[in-house]
Amino acid sequence: MGSSPDHAAPPAVELLELNKSFGPVRANRDVSMAVAKGTIHGIVGENGAGKSTLMGMLYGFYQADSGRIRINGRDVRITSPAQAIGQGIGMVHQHFMLVEPFTVLENVILGAEEGGLIKTSLRHARRELERLGREYGLEVDPDAVVGDLPVGLQQRVEILKALYRGAEILILDEPTGVLTPQEASRLFAMLDTLRGQGRTVILITHKLREIMAATDTVSIMRRGAMVAHRRTSETSKEELAELMVGRKVLLRVDKTEATPGAPLLELDKVNYRNAAGVHRLKDVSLTLRRGEILGVAGVSGNGQSALLEVLAGVAAPSSGTIRFKGEVIAGQGKRTDPQGMHRLGVGHVAEDRHRTAMIMDFTAAENMILGYHSGRDVNGRILMDQAKVRDLCREYMDRFDVRPSNPDLPATGFSGGNQQKLVLAREMERDPDLLLVGQPTRGVDIGAIEFIHNRLIELRDRGKGVLLVSVELDEILSLADRIVVMFDGRIVGEMAAKGANECALGLLMAGCAGTPDSGEAA
Repeated sequence: MGSSPDHAAPPAVELLELNKSFGPVRANRDVSMAVAKGTIHGIVGENGAGKSTLMGMLYGFYQADSGRIRINGRDVRITSPAQAIGQGIGMVHQHFMLVEPFTVLENVILGAEEGGLIKTSLRHARRELERLGREYGLEVDPDAVVGDLPVGLQQRVEILKALYRGAEILILDEPTGVLTPQEASRLFAMLDTLRGQGRTVILITHKLREIMAATDTVSIMRRGAMVAHRRTSETSKEELAELMVGRKVLLRVDKTEATPGAPLLELDKVNYRNAAGVHRLKDVSLTLRRGEILGVAGVSGNGQSALLEVLAGVAAPSSGTIRFKGEVIAGQGKRTDPQGMHRLGVGHVAEDRHRTAMIMDFTAAENMILGYHSGRDVNGRILMDQAKVRDLCREYMDRFDVRPSNPDLPATGFSGGNQQKLVLAREMERDPDLLLVGQPTRGVDIGAIEFIHNRLIELRDRGKGVLLVSVELDEILSLADRIVVMFDGRIVGEMAAKGANECALGLLMAGCAGTPDSGEAA
């Protein structure tokens, strides 16, 4: 695919023994890497391995404490993004840097206007966008308001911004996190076209399958250091995972067939409007049985978060009925709250652990009893028994392999993976009948992902019910027994996970219900 790189030419990017520290934390240690011109080069590593810091130095967000950066064989000093752009480097961030009320054209020229006449800049930009769209398969309506575009087209605008500014080297940070499988496929087709035109792409992603499918070469980081470089054709997902973690990792979920029991959770035409009157859930009906994991798939922002909030008692449905263990708990004049849901036997792992699952300045022990602080197991006759709280926390930390195993350490002192284990331990060790879990492995290292997946399967196998919300289709397909897909606040499809495929799910996620491929796939 694409043209062959010119190996006689100097590397498009060469990083030589770069070091960067933030106070006592050494984020990058003697990192060296070369990226050939006209290739797609992947960078992988666990959360906190130093990938973002490294690219931050290349794009001018940070300056190295020592080491050199060479672009096309020349030493350069990059102290700002503007200087990076001047060196022909563009970056598409994980969270788009777009002004949503502006049009595509206005976003593209913002900060790159020519002279004092904005009309002249707009005319030139319109012609250039048409040319770039034709050459690279990046067509988008220049007069469309960015806020009205789907995320796949917004990402296209970010790429166009970089190319309009003359980027020959394009850095993409986790580019598929908000895309459907079809949008991701189109993105990689665009990157292949860019490579074929001699552009150089650096791809940061935690999705090893994408590395294997899209890149020519890959560099692996661990704990701030570069540990290996590989030709993609000469490695495997298993080897990359082992290099990232430092031990062998089981990449597939090892589980037996589910044996679903009686209905546990039943929703009948549930609607929900938030405080601003926005209709977030629209006639949602579903059933979750004991002994099964029900996966809820969809592009972020299509009602999954609202579904979790309503089921956890954080928000009340506007209409409809929710039954738990056969009893009405919401609707028909009834409603409950998070404390009430806990008492009924519902655990809730919130999607955003920093905002809604933890208090970051609290210790691990304090976080371990959030929502359960009135329980007899942590209270004395009058006051809370702090020794019991710490002992309980230490016990849970041991079971979930939380490191360091220190109940008195603030939540900020733990890595993302260990923070997530703290939250999961708090909710799962209370032996809930139903676990609501949102984005269970978001920002979590690959080794911790393996652990978390196994614990969710264990819960299912004990006859509990798990409602799993995840934007990671691989995770949904690996863990779920049944899958429902949400689009625009509605459930638009349901299928058994055993026969599901990414194509069928992706069409439903894009709102293409009723297509020939949207049913259960063979």
